[in-house]
Amino acid sequence: MTDYELVLRGEIGDRFAMFFEDMRLERADGQTLLIGDVRDQAQLLGVIERIQELGLELVSVNPKE
Repeated sequence: MTDYELVLRGEIGDRFAMFFEDMRLERADGQTLLIGDVRDQAQLLGVIERIQELGLELVSVNPKE
């Protein structure tokens, strides 16, 4: 597993948390961070697809060290 931080444009509301149940949401400075463990590339791609389906703007995907 690898810990990832996905940065979204805008501070999304709590109603979106249910779509990312295994990840923590942190909001600050006009952005939302999705932070959590991702077991493999397939799961990471699933999270990215969900972001796109919800019409959210993905700014960056960063593995945490």
